[in-house]
Amino acid sequence: MISSVAMLPSILAVGIFLQTLIPVLSTVSWEDWWTYDGISGPAFWGLINPEWSLCNKGRRQSPVNLDPEKLLYDPNLTELHVDRQRVDGMICNTGHSVMFYLENGTKNHINITGGPLSYKYQVYEIHIHYGQQDEMGSEHSINGYSFPAELQIFSFNSQLFANYSDAVQRSHGIVVLSLLLQLGDLSNPELRILTDHLDMIKYSGDEVPVKRLSVADLLPATHYYMTYDGSTTVPACHETVTWLILNKPIYITKQQLYSLRGLMQGSKKNQGIAPLGNNFRPPQPLHNRLVRTNIDFNLRKDDEKYCPSMHKDVYYKANDWKPH
Repeated sequence: MISSVAMLPSILAVGIFLQTLIPVLSTVSWEDWWTYDGISGPAFWGLINPEWSLCNKGRRQSPVNLDPEKLLYDPNLTELHVDRQRVDGMICNTGHSVMFYLENGTKNHINITGGPLSYKYQVYEIHIHYGQQDEMGSEHSINGYSFPAELQIFSFNSQLFANYSDAVQRSHGIVVLSLLLQLGDLSNPELRILTDHLDMIKYSGDEVPVKRLSVADLLPATHYYMTYDGSTTVPACHETVTWLILNKPIYITKQQLYSLRGLMQGSKKNQGIAPLGNNFRPPQPLHNRLVRTNIDFNLRKDDEKYCPSMHKDVYYKANDWKPH
């Protein structure tokens, strides 16, 4: 006869095992104990560290799948504004992701205002999530369709909080602009500024300066977006994020994706261990949250403001993007 213990679901059994390790790991950096696969992957983040319990128990987790048929038009959503000055920073292989950190000492902060935001948000860092194959890589999906990559521009509420670390734990603390990346023959020029440095950050901990990046010029040419309340997509999965997913992709070339896919998780000393790619969290349950948009689906063709690409649908139509 099989004992009841033997029939425990694997996720519970692994959770019990991880809990026994907590006293041993008390002096270890928790950043070293989560990954995107295996028993330290997304399904187990909330079990590895009690302070990450929202990752498993939260009701406003990100990313999510965005269903064009279930968007709510909100006429109060105004146009977003992103400051246009160029900034310097560092692009880094963190072992979990490719990240661009804006230079802390800069006097010309990049601020995001407008849209659903009641405060001014200061751009802090940029994350790049991507897949090892073209069919996956983005964290957010549209009607079940995933893009090869997603670029996320993180900013914090600089009117209420002194820094990102404080803001990420507080309500209305964080805003993330999400840019979905689609394969194309020509790349976004500002994206090239980032990807041109990838050969110098092959291993975890590698970093290199980047000069004169325009965050505003990374954005696609659209005023339309979708927005919802969610979380950070890495531990501790803080539910303090207003997400803004822009209603057009930017473009990345096969060569740029090839360069991304050559990056490694580990250090040069241990030969990298494994590829950095596939660093995306799967979509999380929406739990009845509203996803609002500033796209007016009711505009008629005889209306002066009618825009054909927006009539009755968002830019992202699943059938347009699925491989034929």
